[in-house]
Amino acid sequence: MSYTHPYQDADFVLRHVVKFDELCAEAGLDEANMDLAVAVLEEAGKIGSEVLAPLNWSGDQAGISLGENGVQEAPGFKEAYQQFAEAGWLSLGAEAEFGGQGLPNVLNTAVNEIWQSANISFALCPMLSMGAMESIGHHASHDLQSAYLPKMASGEWTGTMNLTEPDAGSDLAAVKTRAVPNGDYYLITGQKIFITWGDHQMTENIIHLVLAR
Repeated sequence: MSYTHPYQDADFVLRHVVKFDELCAEAGLDEANMDLAVAVLEEAGKIGSEVLAPLNWSGDQAGISLGENGVQEAPGFKEAYQQFAEAGWLSLGAEAEFGGQGLPNVLNTAVNEIWQSANISFALCPMLSMGAMESIGHHASHDLQSAYLPKMASGEWTGTMNLTEPDAGSDLAAVKTRAVPNGDYYLITGQKIFITWGDHQMTENIIHLVLAR
């Protein structure tokens, strides 16, 4: 499978619709501008075409398996993830305080489009990690942020969202899982299913955020 990212579309949106230079200036991001955005998109496009897109064949033909240590991702995915993480892609929109690059989320969104169009099965892993990081960044205590976000921004740990239940799919109002305060932690009762990237061998730890009442 071949993949070439349509740079012109992303360039037009960032340059003329979002007005990326003005956005960065207003946010006080002195080193961020359209030139940087173009360079980021071009490099992301290379990863998409040279690393991620070729993995679709492995994902389709070999798929995942269940072994003694849990779920084993398709061949090549772990190596691709290590390359992805070492290049700093997970830290793109993360806060600088926790090891992130602190770039505007709109650029992160444009980059995510590349991952998702090149290889959606791979891209769901960093997408869920970024969503978990955002939730922790908005709602967790500073101590928890300090404990989790640096490891997640570096790619050493991944994250998931545990939403779906046997009787609650897209209808999250039907969620029955409950979290009851018990001192400085919660007692959680319920059942979750269909946890995307809920187990793999690519990192030493997986952070599960559980939706509960």
